[in-house]
Amino acid sequence: MPRKTLIVIGNGMVGHHFVESLVQSERAGEFNLVIFGEEPRPAYDRVHLTAYFASRNPEDLALASLDFYRAHGITCHLGDKVIEIDRSQKLIRSQKGAVCSYDLLVLATGSYPFVPPIPGHDRERCFVYRTIEDLRHIAEAAAKSRIGAVVGGGLLGLEAAKALQDLGLETHVVEFAPRLMAVQLDDGGGALLRRKIEALGVKVHTGKNTVNIASGTSRRLRMEFADGESLETDLIVFSAGIRPRDELARKCGLEVGSRGGIVVDDCLRTSDPEIYAIGECALWHNQIFGLVAPGYRMARVLVDHLNGKDVRFTGADLSTKLKLLGVEVGSIGDSHGRTPGSLNCVYQNERDGIYKRLIVSADGKKLLGAILVGDTSQYDTLLQYYLNGLDLPEPPDRLILPDLAEKPAGLGPEALPAGATVCSCHNVTKGKIVELIDQGVLALAEIKAQTKASTGCGGCAGLLKSLVEHELKKRGVAVKKDLCEHFPYSRQELYHLVRVEEIKTFDELLAKHGRGLGCDVCKPAVASILASYWNEYVLSDKHFKLQDTNDYRLANMQKDGTYSVVPRVPGGEITPDKLIVLGRVAKKYGLYTKITGAQRIDMFGARLEQLPAIWRDLIAAGFESGHAYAKALRTVKSCVGSTWCRYGVQDSVGLAILLENRYKGLRAPHKIKMAVSGCTRECAEAQGKDVGVIATDKGWNLYVGGNGGMKPRHADLFATDLDTETLIKYIDRFLMFYVRTADRLQRTSVWLENLEGGLEYLREVIIEDKLGICAELEQQMQRLIATYECEWKKTLENEEILRRRFRFFVNSEASDDNVVFVKERGQIRPATLAEKQRLRKIPIAEEAS
Repeated sequence: MPRKTLIVIGNGMVGHHFVESLVQSERAGEFNLVIFGEEPRPAYDRVHLTAYFASRNPEDLALASLDFYRAHGITCHLGDKVIEIDRSQKLIRSQKGAVCSYDLLVLATGSYPFVPPIPGHDRERCFVYRTIEDLRHIAEAAAKSRIGAVVGGGLLGLEAAKALQDLGLETHVVEFAPRLMAVQLDDGGGALLRRKIEALGVKVHTGKNTVNIASGTSRRLRMEFADGESLETDLIVFSAGIRPRDELARKCGLEVGSRGGIVVDDCLRTSDPEIYAIGECALWHNQIFGLVAPGYRMARVLVDHLNGKDVRFTGADLSTKLKLLGVEVGSIGDSHGRTPGSLNCVYQNERDGIYKRLIVSADGKKLLGAILVGDTSQYDTLLQYYLNGLDLPEPPDRLILPDLAEKPAGLGPEALPAGATVCSCHNVTKGKIVELIDQGVLALAEIKAQTKASTGCGGCAGLLKSLVEHELKKRGVAVKKDLCEHFPYSRQELYHLVRVEEIKTFDELLAKHGRGLGCDVCKPAVASILASYWNEYVLSDKHFKLQDTNDYRLANMQKDGTYSVVPRVPGGEITPDKLIVLGRVAKKYGLYTKITGAQRIDMFGARLEQLPAIWRDLIAAGFESGHAYAKALRTVKSCVGSTWCRYGVQDSVGLAILLENRYKGLRAPHKIKMAVSGCTRECAEAQGKDVGVIATDKGWNLYVGGNGGMKPRHADLFATDLDTETLIKYIDRFLMFYVRTADRLQRTSVWLENLEGGLEYLREVIIEDKLGICAELEQQMQRLIATYECEWKKTLENEEILRRRFRFFVNSEASDDNVVFVKERGQIRPATLAEKQRLRKIPIAEEAS
């Protein structure tokens, strides 16, 4: 039988998935495959397009190579757009003059970015965010810009905003709807997402209808809004939704929808039975699917259909989990509660920035939808309840309440049926994964390679990992705790690699022991490892891109985009002269002051460009960085001790100062707090700290593993009646052992609870030297102490860093005019949105006065 010629128009993610699935199918040998793609490169991962800015190497996003096409005998026309389909002659014509006949034709032309028909939308420095070429143009323009604006506050718009921020621009998001991510989130979730994104420095403008784009006065462009306001910017990225690429279908007479899209049936056939359409160009039951997972499902259904199977496309789940500008967001099913009779369960914690909403059936037994903002740890569990129609626990809100969030109603991998879908993008079930493990495929990476699970949108990564670990444990196989997909090692193993191989940069570690580009999980984790071992300057060129927002600015960002400055006050002891200096600095820069719970003075409201000047004044008076922004030692709290108190039996202040000066700057998996109490009355609350010391008439009692975080825990009594030298030796060992062996972002309390052998094992390691590493731990601590530098002072010595990272404008000392303060209780505080609007024309100094 002669082979049929099957032409695929479109070489995006869905088109490539179709080709990849077809060449692996039973009837692959029946087709001569021909592909046309208008981009100059093979298919690449558009979902993670923003990652391109990290390396500027398109190969890092590639889904296929030319070798793949050659190996399967596929004719590939790249950089050649199809301009005509002649249905009567059954052939296509391309822009470069190619003419090819076909037996079957698959349209995978995808979509194009919608650019609202705003006057001026076609000006220079107006871009879309769709291809690698688009990103290259944006990067070139950003290099000569200071401010960038994104039109569109949906998924793609926020991704574009992250890209602009990563390029170093002051970033604005302009959204027509009254909230961000209006399709996925309700008012409560959208409001919280906005607050979190604004806290990261992105300016959000909702309910804004852009009516004109003109030349600016202070910047290159001015966006004029229907309400009379305007925004000046250097470049604009349009990311206001997509429209199906159906122009070829229209031109050749295929049926299209009234609002666009190529009409297809359940077998993905168009109105011409020899032409099919899949992905974002296809209109199924009057619905366009704008996510990759439904497109992949269409591709697989079409492959099954071509293989003679009676399979139909029945729609797709549009649930999604992602991280936008570092903020976790999840949306499942009927997230807006439109199902008649549906009921709502809502948990909102504004202090911790968490919003969760469940939409359940009228009888409370089935999950219909969910919204998660700030914490998506329950996403995988909730998705399985939704996808598999599992009965909810009683009451349903047990699934989102914080006291049961870690073990939501007992639903884990073992509770899922074999047919439960783990990966929606590639339709991978639990049964398929278990079957592979039974066949001896034990490595998570190999399971991903064979099933493609977690290689689409990545939303199922957590569930897949926990399922594989659960099945391996059932079989008595040791489970490896990989840090993330880029490093097949735990944090502890990476620490050892850094130490043994003397690796000093993230790039070197990634080249030797990792893959890909890295992510928001591994970059800060490795940054912490490098800092805790080598103690190099965190803002040096080789380290600064790894840092979290606060470390990057050496200050704590607040919700209005300003920063707080916390100088170190060892042990809480401060001279009158230094108190006066703090008052003068706060008054000079208009800062709000507050005494913290850890006996320090926090100064709020510092604008980015003010930070170096504030540090310079503080350092001149003898202060240094308090590391309030870092995963490091924060403070050593103390009571007044025997110097003043009639109950005190030891000098708690003196010891607290000694400890704080010893361990200042120590980077760790999480923040560390200490305290020293001068007697058992415990005024310094030492038993609620990571390291607590309480004086006795015989010496010092040492407590470890306490904290006052999300799960408050009292510290455990570790050793009693210690002299000062022995106490410090044990603390040195304890801290370095914790730094060496804890997981990323793991407090000492959780680390101790998870430590095999618990407190007794810890005593054997630290006191009895069971592992023979105590001398090494002490030496490592001594090296960190010897190499300590104040990061504020170090930064002030580098004019280039100050110019690039601590100014809103490279060529000006001008401030951010979106930061507005009002007076309250004798001090100033950030203005609310309504207050900003009222005060927009009033100078800050005038209002504060």
